[in-house]
Amino acid sequence: MKPIGFRRHWRLERPPPSDALGQGVTIPSTGSLSVSRARVKCRVFVDFDGTIATVDTTDLLLERFAAPAWRDIEDDWKAGRIGSRECLVRQIDLVRASEAEIDAFVAGIEIDRGFPQFARLCRRLGHTVAVVSDGLDRTIEAVLDRYELDLPFFANRLQWRGGDRWRLSFPHARSDCQALSGTCKCRFTEGEPRQLRILVGDGRSDFCAAGRVDLVLAKGALRDHCRAEGLPHMAFADFDDASRLLAGWLEQGHHTDIGASAPRLED
Repeated sequence: MKPIGFRRHWRLERPPPSDALGQGVTIPSTGSLSVSRARVKCRVFVDFDGTIATVDTTDLLLERFAAPAWRDIEDDWKAGRIGSRECLVRQIDLVRASEAEIDAFVAGIEIDRGFPQFARLCRRLGHTVAVVSDGLDRTIEAVLDRYELDLPFFANRLQWRGGDRWRLSFPHARSDCQALSGTCKCRFTEGEPRQLRILVGDGRSDFCAAGRVDLVLAKGALRDHCRAEGLPHMAFADFDDASRLLAGWLEQGHHTDIGASAPRLED
């Protein structure tokens, strides 16, 4: 499915406040009917490490508990010599930590302070939000629970083997994943064709999915990738920023003709 269309004269500098949404104003449509904002449903997929969490929690865990060779494995992945599945399996095999040590580490992870409001905004408007990560489910589940965020999440499964040893499995992998990711994010962008799909992320694990959605909210390496590939996106700094940008896009920026082409939004 091609990206949806945008108004060419929409300005990102002054998006409407998030609380302006949901008031029943009509969204301009390129089709024969105008569609109420209340009827436009989006599926929002949000990355965890470096996006919801303020740091890459997997890298931080490896720095704390893995043998130094994890960095050599990381270099192989960055150079494209191995996929992320192989990379993560080999790195987790180097971790030496008890359950208590892992849980204490996870208890110190903080999230972007604006993410809970972003999630509430989406839900209030009837949009679904899911956390889709190539990171570790044990970390994500504990952090979401601590912040009382009742959201579905999909990630690689970290399992304790006893003592200080751990194993990793991939319940959301796909054999045809181009990036050989542990969690193939592209699979989550499939489904209902009339729902708009929005990806929020920051890194390499988001690259493939970024070309399959209607809009990307991007920062970090994902922002650079979208710029280089000419993908429809908006750059954001934090989730307060993301809430304002998403509100503005829903309020003024999109058309319901999903088959239309879209210029890249300048940031």
